[in-house]
Amino acid sequence: MSKFLEGINTPGGNKTYMRPYSRVYATVNLDAVASNMKSMRENLPASTLIMGSVKADGYGHGSVPIAKTIEPYVFGYAVATIDEGIILRRHGINKTILILGVTHESQYEELLCYDIRTAMFQYEKAKKLSDLAVKQGKKAVVHLALDTGMSRIGMKADREHAKEAASIAALEGIEVEGLFTHFARADETDKSAYEEQYRRYKEFLGYLEELGVQIPICHCSNSAGIVESLESNHMDMVRAGIAIYGMYPSDEVDHNSVKLTPAMEIKSCITYIKEIGAGTAVSYGGTFVADHTMKVATIPVGYGDGYVRSLSGKGDVLIRGKRAAILGRICMDQFMVDVTDIPDVQEDDEVTLLGKDGSECITMEELAEKSGGFHYEMVCDIGKRIPRVYLKDGNIVGTKDYFDDVFKGFE
Repeated sequence: MSKFLEGINTPGGNKTYMRPYSRVYATVNLDAVASNMKSMRENLPASTLIMGSVKADGYGHGSVPIAKTIEPYVFGYAVATIDEGIILRRHGINKTILILGVTHESQYEELLCYDIRTAMFQYEKAKKLSDLAVKQGKKAVVHLALDTGMSRIGMKADREHAKEAASIAALEGIEVEGLFTHFARADETDKSAYEEQYRRYKEFLGYLEELGVQIPICHCSNSAGIVESLESNHMDMVRAGIAIYGMYPSDEVDHNSVKLTPAMEIKSCITYIKEIGAGTAVSYGGTFVADHTMKVATIPVGYGDGYVRSLSGKGDVLIRGKRAAILGRICMDQFMVDVTDIPDVQEDDEVTLLGKDGSECITMEELAEKSGGFHYEMVCDIGKRIPRVYLKDGNIVGTKDYFDDVFKGFE
């Protein structure tokens, strides 16, 4: 881990101190992110725009550095909340930002102030946003959300709600820029559910056209749609999500049409090595008991860092290019592994929790399968205690941590 203790070069060429990440850190390979975007771009029609999803802090990778890396490839960015959008704006990101969820009316002022689009599907709320926009001499740009089978948010895909959509579009302070839906099962081999949702979407578009409403940007496809080359990729725009970060939506989608490279690795180190005899229990509850003499290493990471407890007794880490099995329960801040068969192992040796070491590799999909989790969820849940180190062309170009986090409140 010593290569991360030397500091980073600032744009002016001066060395700046970087706090030693001696316990654990995650690297985010921005070259991999750019490569993933390039692969998706090549699998899409030339006229199809891409919106990059950087919600949940860029799926745990860091929304700002990811947004800046994918900027040459995207029309704009998708987020989940107004706060996520404001963070991007405060970091000088000027392209279109769309909130894919509901924005509370108490935050309409910020929508207009920061020029952020939001999903809209209720006339009463659209009227309040319109009135505020008119008062300020502005137009509030929105994307209509359509529920074609996800049953999450959005208006129903029928004629009656098409009339409501037309009423929203007619509001003085509203500009309808897009219409979107979200596919619930596009990542499955059986595409019948996808086809039905897409049919409902196109049918609703027809209703709007009959009412004289034109939608400039129609978008449906997610990462699954992009890698599967679905018909919906030929609409005005697609929304790239998990694929940006080098993970496929599921095992059922085609892994060959779009080459993806995982962007994140997580590294730690051995803090202590001890020998235990037969009959010795390891960790809480004594769920593992040695049946022979073993060499055990302690790793200073736990579920308090987002390394899930459900990997207890199931997962592996990589040390010196070899797998080391997790023994017993993962604690909040530490866990133990079997290093009996790893020659020359010693304290401070690098430990790979996620990523490559020699010919071995641990993927987020493997961790999800062994823990009974979901790879989207697991990467988003990597905690604040794990600093992110950003790499480009093999060099450190930035870091993000919360070591200077300051509480603002009572004294």
